[in-house]
Amino acid sequence: MALPEAFVERFRLLYPDEADALLATFEAPRPVSFRVNPLKTNVATALAALKKEGFTPEPVAWYPYAFRVPYAQRDALTRSPLFERGDIYIQSLSSMLAPLALDPQPGETVLDLAAAPGGKSLMMAAQMRNEGWLSVVEPGRDRFFRLKANLERGGVTIAHHYMADGRSVGAKCPAMFDRVMLDAPCSTEAKFKAWDEKSTAYWSERKIKEMAKLQFRLLLSAFKSLKPGGTLLYATCSFAPEENEAVVDKALDRLENLEVLPLTLPVANIRPGLSTWGKKRFCNEVKKCVRILPTETMDGFFLCKLRKKS
Repeated sequence: MALPEAFVERFRLLYPDEADALLATFEAPRPVSFRVNPLKTNVATALAALKKEGFTPEPVAWYPYAFRVPYAQRDALTRSPLFERGDIYIQSLSSMLAPLALDPQPGETVLDLAAAPGGKSLMMAAQMRNEGWLSVVEPGRDRFFRLKANLERGGVTIAHHYMADGRSVGAKCPAMFDRVMLDAPCSTEAKFKAWDEKSTAYWSERKIKEMAKLQFRLLLSAFKSLKPGGTLLYATCSFAPEENEAVVDKALDRLENLEVLPLTLPVANIRPGLSTWGKKRFCNEVKKCVRILPTETMDGFFLCKLRKKS
């Protein structure tokens, strides 16, 4: 099995000097990362219980609640009483960077616009210490109820759940939120596995274009829902510039009171946003976006922190 040829060609254009090394990270399963949930337990108690069950958690240097175990322990971890109780939550390390970048505070009004399955919502509720208001939105029925169950199991008490299309939220809730998380639906390129053809089954360049249209509409909705001075985190698990820099560039062109904020992250495997893609040249502000490069322990990711000017 292998990655789609068209994807590999595009990837080599994105990262001409690093492509071989980066593509090699798709060949083998990554360690399983998880987060200890401070709404339910503490790190020392959780680690003691996991070690007693035979797990070998390894700390992640840049986030005290994050740990890794070998991929072979994944199934056992999902059957652990700690996972079933919501004391821990299995979540990719790249995904954890998004709430860290948005930095929601206790007492704020926060929106997660595409929230299922709930990992970022759980983490934000913990950052807010269960104080404030957290609106979580998900349009799909099955995913919505999975999201709700995950948040309830995780001890989140500030969540307000809405089964709705995120594109409608800005009009319904104008200027309501201090911060908005938009981890947008995407072509999921960063989750490709060279040994699993199912992971790439629905990918195509046409899919990228479809996703980009949806992402832009969601970003406009997120912007409308922000209070003046509010902060928005736009993220995808795609490498495609059409879903990343191009969406941000288009929003900056459309919305004169939107600006990109510098983004400082606690990892080294990062690159700035692209200046160009094909014949398209992006505005200078887009360079402040951040691309997370895939490694043996981290998925690729794209992050952009935006502010609605007062």
